[in-house]
Amino acid sequence: MRRADRLFEIVQYLRGRRLTTARQLAEWLRVSERTIYRDVAALLAAGVPIDGEAGVGYRVRPGLDLPPLMFSFDEVEALAIGARFVESWGGAGLAQGARSSLAKIAAALPREKRAALESARLFVPGFFIDPLPGERLETLRHAIVQRRAVQFGYRDGANRASQRRVRPLGLYFWGHAWSLAAWCELREDFRNFRLDRMGEVTLLEPYADQAGKRLEDFVRRMQAED
Repeated sequence: MRRADRLFEIVQYLRGRRLTTARQLAEWLRVSERTIYRDVAALLAAGVPIDGEAGVGYRVRPGLDLPPLMFSFDEVEALAIGARFVESWGGAGLAQGARSSLAKIAAALPREKRAALESARLFVPGFFIDPLPGERLETLRHAIVQRRAVQFGYRDGANRASQRRVRPLGLYFWGHAWSLAAWCELREDFRNFRLDRMGEVTLLEPYADQAGKRLEDFVRRMQAED
């Protein structure tokens, strides 16, 4: 890949995500992390509004405008499988959002690309999936956006029961289960909770944004423990 193309790809990745690490970019673009650091420095020197720091992650500040791009065939199939995945695993609200988004994308595509989207033969069956984690996902997703604490009963891997009151920070999918990254007020530390081990989730009052208890702090902790 030419460097100019790689720089463009980096901007595309950064403008569509909250934070992206140099390690992630290096893996996606198949170059070294040192190359990514040099490329980010070059973009900054060229005036691209990138926030972040090495070891934490980067993002493009809102407002950067680039011309619209046409999707490749692989990108069309990625959109199809991604939307179908969310329909099956993402809870009712996200499932509706996925269907609506895909319909809008299809309407904007030229005829041949729309036909490729509609004929994609990649499927994510959802009939065998327990719907309860999806319902908890919906509640937790709104709690994260609204920065509200939640409470739930929990059983750990040894089947020990406890009641937890936490500050939900982020949701992660591991291929077979969702987990919640949170600040646990019982343990006064970061914890991960599997959604399929939670009882009913109750929304509580909003909590204050505090340094040391944010998602960025959680990510730093996980990276330090790798």
